[in-house]
Amino acid sequence: MFSEADIEKMFIERAGQNGWKYVPSDQIPRSIDSVLVDVWLKDALLRLNPGLTEEQAGQVIHKLRAAIIGVQPHDLIAANERFRDLIFEKNTYPFGKDGDHIPVRFFAENADELKLNSYVITNQWCYPKGSGEGGKRLDIVMLVNGIPLIIGELKTPVRASVSWADGAQDIQSYEQSIPQMFVPNVLNFASEGKTFRYASIGAPLTKWGPWFEDEDHSEGTLELATKSFTDMLQPRRIVDIMRYFTLYATDRKFRKIKVICRYQQYEGANAIVERVLNGYPRQGLIWHFQGSGKSLLMVFAAQKLRMQQKLHSPTVVIVDDRIDLETQITADFMSADIPNLASAGSKDELIQFFKQDQRKILITTIFKFGDVTRRLSARDNIIVMVDEAHRTQEGDLGEKTRAAAPSASSHPGGRSGREDADGAAERVFLRPYRNADQPIGSQYLCHIWRTGRPLRLHEPILLR
Repeated sequence: MFSEADIEKMFIERAGQNGWKYVPSDQIPRSIDSVLVDVWLKDALLRLNPGLTEEQAGQVIHKLRAAIIGVQPHDLIAANERFRDLIFEKNTYPFGKDGDHIPVRFFAENADELKLNSYVITNQWCYPKGSGEGGKRLDIVMLVNGIPLIIGELKTPVRASVSWADGAQDIQSYEQSIPQMFVPNVLNFASEGKTFRYASIGAPLTKWGPWFEDEDHSEGTLELATKSFTDMLQPRRIVDIMRYFTLYATDRKFRKIKVICRYQQYEGANAIVERVLNGYPRQGLIWHFQGSGKSLLMVFAAQKLRMQQKLHSPTVVIVDDRIDLETQITADFMSADIPNLASAGSKDELIQFFKQDQRKILITTIFKFGDVTRRLSARDNIIVMVDEAHRTQEGDLGEKTRAAAPSASSHPGGRSGREDADGAAERVFLRPYRNADQPIGSQYLCHIWRTGRPLRLHEPILLR
């Protein structure tokens, strides 16, 4: 009979095969009331920042520790956002020549540098004191460079009355009782050995979702649960999700919430970024079905594209075909507090935007291009994402959009409630984006054109 300890052991073993090093919690060099593993974090700072002294590394750690201490449950999401800002945005310190501020790196992000990070998984982590003394004991904690970024709770698979939701509820309870442990958190997960679910801090049970890597969405066995765990929690993915696929927004009740990507948003947005960085082909199609998070996919893609140094401050243009959808997408971006956002309410504003060579995220409707009779920009670091592409990209408006920025990378997406039969998808979506020297089957992005047909899941987004 499988016990919770057996499930824990299997998850740890699978993580070990995936690049995580197992260290028993009683062998981790930390005091039990500490969230960070200072020794590991200091070593990482010195590895990643040549010239940084131990004293300076200590100052950096002190600042992170101050962001954790004293956090109350009602302020947890705001504290989580502040901590993330200290890692990626407000990470400069007066350690340069003559006191100049220079950036301090906490993680290696490039593929060829990942070996500079330390990836540790541990179990039965106690905080802020032993469980026998009133502290909490966490089943799984996963740390990158001494910072606990992932927390997991596991349950037994042999009791029908117990499910992953019981583990998720434990985590929700811990967020209230020991919020300090969740200040650096990227995501949480729960499993009873049959189903794997993950979510951000503060998420209700209805927002805990699965992670799939292929078209087989089967669940219900230990093998499938551990596969979802290892597919999602690959070491290279954790910092990627933390930096580019995390948003902080305000809900309709004016409460701050944290949003992280679904699996299809992660794959789709990264496929866009990869194709743009490669420079060829300069077109692509993402196929989505209604309700699959298309707007957030565009938010994640735009956010990551804007942060790519190789693109030299690109312009991202999001084009819709209805004013109400333009308003909705603009609201999605604004609620997520995405910086450098602009809109074009008229043809003249559209022309002026490009004339001023603005390097922002522009949201507009395709009809603004209808009266444009000349090229608006020759830059090649413009990325156009066309929503509802099946309604416009075959005709004159599509041609004018492409003519306005002929060197742009074009990534349209349409949407449909069904999968078109007998090649209809090729006729409707693919013709304007066909490369004469490349087969159709490999020309398009999506979750994904793996078999030459769009997967039944999402709604299409044209990438240009």
